[in-house]
Amino acid sequence: MKPLIAALLLTLSCLAGGVSAAASELPTAQPAGLQATLPALEETLVEMHGEAQRERIRRGLRQAAGLWSAEDGDADAFAEFARTHFAGDQESLDAMFERYQYLLERFNGHMNKLVQELRRHTDLDLGPVEPFDMLFAGFDPSAHLAEDMFRSGIAFVALLNFPLTTLEERLAEGSEWSRRQWAEARLAQRFGRRVPAEVNQAIAQANAQADQYIAEYNIWMHKLVNEDGERLFPEGMRLLSHWNLRDEIKANYGAEDSAEALAKQRMIQRVMEHIVEQTIPAVVINNPAVDWNPYANTVAPAAGGDSVPGVPAPDNAPEPDERYRVLLETFLAARLADPYSPAAPTLIARRFDENREIPEERVEAMLKAVVSSPLVPRVAQLIETRLGRPLEPFDIWYNGFKAPSPYSAAELDAIVAQRYPTAEAFDDDLSNLLVELGFSRERADYLAANIVVEPARGSGHAWGAGMRSQKTHLRTRVEPGGMNYKGYNIAVHELGHNVEQTLSLNEIDYTLLEGVPNTAFTEALAFVFQARDLELLGLAQPDPADEAIKTLDDFWGTFEIAGVALVDMAVWHWMYQHPEATPAELKAATLQIARDVWNEYYAPVFGMRDVALLGIYSHMIHSQLYLPDYPIGGLIAHQIEEQVRKTGEVAAEIERMSRIGDISPDLWMQQATGAPVGAEAMLASTERALEELE
Repeated sequence: MKPLIAALLLTLSCLAGGVSAAASELPTAQPAGLQATLPALEETLVEMHGEAQRERIRRGLRQAAGLWSAEDGDADAFAEFARTHFAGDQESLDAMFERYQYLLERFNGHMNKLVQELRRHTDLDLGPVEPFDMLFAGFDPSAHLAEDMFRSGIAFVALLNFPLTTLEERLAEGSEWSRRQWAEARLAQRFGRRVPAEVNQAIAQANAQADQYIAEYNIWMHKLVNEDGERLFPEGMRLLSHWNLRDEIKANYGAEDSAEALAKQRMIQRVMEHIVEQTIPAVVINNPAVDWNPYANTVAPAAGGDSVPGVPAPDNAPEPDERYRVLLETFLAARLADPYSPAAPTLIARRFDENREIPEERVEAMLKAVVSSPLVPRVAQLIETRLGRPLEPFDIWYNGFKAPSPYSAAELDAIVAQRYPTAEAFDDDLSNLLVELGFSRERADYLAANIVVEPARGSGHAWGAGMRSQKTHLRTRVEPGGMNYKGYNIAVHELGHNVEQTLSLNEIDYTLLEGVPNTAFTEALAFVFQARDLELLGLAQPDPADEAIKTLDDFWGTFEIAGVALVDMAVWHWMYQHPEATPAELKAATLQIARDVWNEYYAPVFGMRDVALLGIYSHMIHSQLYLPDYPIGGLIAHQIEEQVRKTGEVAAEIERMSRIGDISPDLWMQQATGAPVGAEAMLASTERALEELE
C-alpha cells in the first residue's frame, strides 16, 4: 500500500471509529455555538434585505454553515461573512453569477491543461515510461484548489447565495426550472463537498498508477502457441487487454477461414480467463521475448529469438494478484473521500446520485430488464443458426449482426493503414469525415480546428477542453505500420466525444451547463459516430433493410455489457462490505461474483456455467465504477439513433442534443427524443426486429 494512502486510511479509521482526537481533523468541525446563532442571523439579514429574501437567506445560511469549520473562524466571523457577502437583490446576484461562471470556466480549463501536460508522457506513445514520469502523472495540481476556495471564502459565497439541491429536488422539480436555475444548481454543486487536498492527491495517485498498469497490459499474439505448437496470429500483433483482445474476437466473425477464426477466438478466451483468474504468467505480459501456450499455461524462450537483457528468465509464475491489488488501491483511495461527502457517503452513492443522477436501484432494474429479457434466448438462437454451431462463452461479443462485408479484417487494416499512416494523417482528415457525417464544410472546419489527434499509449480516449479557448484531444493507438482498423474504429468513437465536448462547451448558453448529464450520454453520442465508421471509409452505405440487423446488434451488445456492469457494481459493494480485504480475497470474490452473474443470466443461453469472462474489462480496474455507463449509454444511444432515423439528420441532431447541456438525465432525454431514459425502446425495437427476421 502506498504510504500516503496508508496514512490517510489510518486517519479515516479513526474518524469512522469516533476517536475524539481525530474528530477535530474533519474540516467541517463546527465552531462552538454556530448553529445556535443562525436564527438570529437570519432575522438580521431579513431586516437588511427584506422579507422576500427569507427563504434564500435561510437556505444559504444552512448551506454555508454546514461546511464552515472552526479553522474558518468563530460564530461571529461567520455572521460578519454572511452580512458582507449575501447578495440581497437581483442585480448583485446577477453580477455574482456571471463572475463565478467566468472564473470557474477558467479554473477548469487551466487545471485541465496542466493535468494533460503532466500525463502527456504516460498517456501518449512517446517512448519508454520512466519512473519519474509516474510521479508527474500522479500529481494533481488542483488537489488544493477546492480547499483553497473554502479557505479563501469563495466557496462559502457560492453556498450562501445559490441553492445546493438534492437529487430528489432535481428529479422532482427540475422540469420546471429555467436554464439559469439549472446553471445556479450546478454552480452550488461545485462546492457541495469539502474534501482535503491530501485526499484528492491520494486519489489522483492511485488512479494514475491504475491507468499506467492497464496502459501497458499488452499480449504479443504471435508468441501464443497452441498444443501443436502452431501460431495463429500474425507477426508483430500486440493487443491491449481488454479492448484489443475483445475486438480481435469480434474481427474473426465472418472470416474466410472459419475454422482458423474459431481457433483464434477460443485461444483469446483462454488468455482472458488467465488474466481474470490471475493465472497468467507474469513474464508474458507486454513481453515479445517468450512464447506462451495458454492451454497448458507454459512458457518458453521465443522461437529463434535471442535473450533480451533485463527480461526475466521465462517461467510460468503467475502475476501475483496484481490486477486485484491495483483495484484495491483505487477503492482504498476513493474511500478516503467518504467522510467528507455526507450526502453521498460512498463512491457508489457519488457515482449514481451525483455523477449519473440516476438512482442505483433504477439503473440495476434497467440492466436486469435487458439481461433477463425473454428476447435473449430468441436472439441467441438466431446467432446459433447464423454460426452453425452452439454458442460458446466468447460469443457474448458476437459481431455478425452486420451487413455482409466484402473486406476481411486484414484488408480493413491495410485500407486504414494506407489512409492513416500517422495520427497527423487522421487529424488532417477530420474535416472531411465530419462533412461525410452531414456537417457543412464551415462547421466541419470549425469542429476539426478544435480537435487535436495524438497517438495513445493505451487504447485511446477523448479529453475535453474545459474552457472555450482550448482544444479537445483525441487519442487512439497508432502502430508503427500505421493505424489499423481497431485504432480507426476507436478514433471514430472518440471523434464523437470530441464533437460533443466542443459543442457542449463552445455552443452552450451557460458554461456552468457544459457537457451532458453523465458519461453514458457522451458514450451514446460517440456510439452514433462509431456505428458509421465504414461509411466514413466509403466502404458501406446505409440501407433501411439493415435496420433490424442493427437493432439486434445493439441489443446483443447491451446484453453483454449489462452483465459486466452488474459485476462491477457488485464488486464495489463487496469491497465496501470488506474494507480490510487482501488482493487474494478480492480476487476470489470478484471471480465468484462474475460466475454468479454469468450463471444467472448467461449460462441458460450459453449452456456453460461458472465462466468468469464478465470480469475481464479493464475499466473495472482503473475507472472506479465506470462500467454501468456503457449499457446505459447503449440504451440512450438506441433512443438517439431512433430520433436520428426519424429526421435523417445526423449532424443536425448531434448539434441540437449537444447544446442541451448538463441537466437531469430524463429531462435531457425528453428534450432530445421525447421519452425518458429506459430500456423500453430497445426492447420494443428488438421484438420488432426478431419478428421481421425469424
